Amino acid sequence: MTNYSIETTRAWVIERGLAGASETELLHGFCERCCHLGLDLARGMVLIDTLHPVYEGRVFRWRNDGVEESRMLEYGRTSDNLEAAENWRRSVFSHLLDTGADEYACHLSSTEAEFWNFEALRRDGLVGYAAFIHRFAREGSFGDMDCVYSSWSTHHDDGFSQAQLVALRELLPALALAIKCVSLARVAATLVEVYLGRDAGARVLSGRITRGVAEKLNAVLWFSDLRGYTTITDTAAPEEIIPLLNDYSEAAISAIYQHGGDVLKLIGDGVLAIFRAEDQQHACHCALEAEATLKASKIALNQRRRDEGRPVTSIYLGLHIGDVLFGNVGSEQRLDFTVVGPAVNEVSRIASMCRSVDRSVVLSSAFAMAAALEDRERLVSLGRYALRGVGRAQELFTLDPERPAS
Repeated sequence: MTNYSIETTRAWVIERGLAGASETELLHGFCERCCHLGLDLARGMVLIDTLHPVYEGRVFRWRNDGVEESRMLEYGRTSDNLEAAENWRRSVFSHLLDTGADEYACHLSSTEAEFWNFEALRRDGLVGYAAFIHRFAREGSFGDMDCVYSSWSTHHDDGFSQAQLVALRELLPALALAIKCVSLARVAATLVEVYLGRDAGARVLSGRITRGVAEKLNAVLWFSDLRGYTTITDTAAPEEIIPLLNDYSEAAISAIYQHGGDVLKLIGDGVLAIFRAEDQQHACHCALEAEATLKASKIALNQRRRDEGRPVTSIYLGLHIGDVLFGNVGSEQRLDFTVVGPAVNEVSRIASMCRSVDRSVVLSSAFAMAAALEDRERLVSLGRYALRGVGRAQELFTLDPERPAS
């Protein structure tokens, strides 16, 4: 590879990185250009850790032999998988971290070192191997996302030449930087979605972050919490509280997301969510579908927890519809993207009425009026009630147990 070809390849990587190309596009374009310019690559792999509540990182792969395999894999916590932990301990990357080195290159037929994947590479006819770590400065790290790992293989009988290794050394920093940039954008999107909600997170990333700016919208409001939560926290072992909250929050949030809702807040054992649609009837129907899904999930969850000898509970749910303000509220140092307005207060009061009327679901009269006829036929009146902090009494409804969702 000439200096000119190295510079043109590096320029392509930088241009595609600035354009926001995916990690897979960057890797595949990089490898194809290297092969075209005389760097005889057979396989390439890039690995980067991430910040995610479930996944520890992502692996991106390229190969030129036509064998079908996933171009991208997300991997869970290595500490939770004994085989994965052992493979990592016996990997070239672990060796580089332990020794403080940045690269390792060898001819697979003559190396004395034996890392966990070398035998499989030999069986596939690979001869030359090189691995690199491009570390981030401390202030450029995000949790365990502190470097980019990469490995490269060739079928060439002589393995990688010194000139080819030099070319890789010159090219890989640009590729690592481009992959870091797109991965950071993905991390930012994941974190704001996980902590703010899907819709609120998308709004924040689109630039709607000005303090005090809010949008008025009409939405179905969902507020659910756990029955007897205070009693459970007083009587259950402390280490059981977080798993309990996680289990029931997972059931509620999954049901809400499955039917098009968006979770805005987790308030202790409570979940505040909205369902938006231009058609109010459709929004109400989605909320009722989510309730049915939650009910089924709760039955299975309670059975599993009973089998495990863990405390179980049920979920109270209030549904309402009304106008809210959706936007940034708080101080210059700490903002919250949420909904505010009388309807938000009302839905929490409606949910609290579940205890008084001994029903798991209570709906407002506004919700009943906005729902489609087929959904209204499933509702039965509970009578008129005064809600704490709400000026007027209103008729409340619940779901008729004799008329389940279709």
